[in-house]
Amino acid sequence: MTLAARSNSVTGVVERVVQGGMAITLREVAARAGVSRAAVSRTFTEGASVSAKTRTKVMEAAGALGYSPNMLARSLTTRRTQLVGLVSNNFQNPVFLQIFDLFTRALQDRGLRPLLVNLSDETDPARSVQLLRQYTVDGVVVASSHLPEGFSGAFRAAGLPVVHAFGRATAAPEVDVVAIDNIGAGRMAAETLAARGYRRVGFLGGPERASTTIDRLQGFAKAAAALGLEVTASFAGAYSFEAGRAAMQGLLRSPRPEVWFCADDVLSIGALSALTDAGLRVPEDIGIIGLNDMEMAGWANIGLTTIHQPFAAIVEASVDLISGSFDDPGRLPEVRLFPCHIVERRTLRSLA
Repeated sequence: MTLAARSNSVTGVVERVVQGGMAITLREVAARAGVSRAAVSRTFTEGASVSAKTRTKVMEAAGALGYSPNMLARSLTTRRTQLVGLVSNNFQNPVFLQIFDLFTRALQDRGLRPLLVNLSDETDPARSVQLLRQYTVDGVVVASSHLPEGFSGAFRAAGLPVVHAFGRATAAPEVDVVAIDNIGAGRMAAETLAARGYRRVGFLGGPERASTTIDRLQGFAKAAAALGLEVTASFAGAYSFEAGRAAMQGLLRSPRPEVWFCADDVLSIGALSALTDAGLRVPEDIGIIGLNDMEMAGWANIGLTTIHQPFAAIVEASVDLISGSFDDPGRLPEVRLFPCHIVERRTLRSLA
């Protein structure tokens, strides 16, 4: 089939799709605007060449007729679906509702459409790649800190642009990574506790093999040792309220530190629940500092002192990178790290 014949064939398919039901067609918009159907198609195709005069005519005609471009039809001609797989495996943590809200808004603002994929019971990258290929996604954003090593790289190996948000920074990343310096965040927590006069400090992490748990503990323990603090380290089975509560209930049966650095706000809130049920006052009897600054941490009945993770900046950078990779697929992967800061509320003793 010649190129012209193939183009006419695709155009015919597009026209038939658009004309389904009562939808206004390209033909009607073109007739009202006094331009060709091809000019209408170019007007609604990102990056296509069309004069300002023609664009104005088409947009006015489309507005008058109530025309909206058919995204399925457009994908037949552009070979782009505008779908971005948004992948995570931590739906137990309510912070991801906040993160997914930011991601879906940011993607939609770029004319992209998020396809949310829950991998809570799926850790085989081959099956995940197959699933997303069924929907012909243009790219993938992995939003997780504790998927198996190499999980994100499997998408890149399959030819899909991919960004790992909240991933682990390395010197030679195999995919784009956008995150915070988790070792630095752990160090910040230790320095904050030392400045408030705590000497016996505890660390409560999430899953022991999660990269965020490993890196936050590394930064915390190293800084605590340098500051002369005595460290106790423990781990919860998941980044969830229930796991944080159960872990703290068990820890209260042993000699306890003066304060706990919980490596995630949802763990902190679970720990606070266990402390309250045990009749302990926070921060008078025991202190708590979290990490994330999720919306719930600032609720009046919680008031968690925490380390702020800049979710909006991480999401925006992730969407920038995935969008840019569509036009420059050969670009080398990069790491973008964002700074954190302490948010003072009421679960630590005051600075001396």
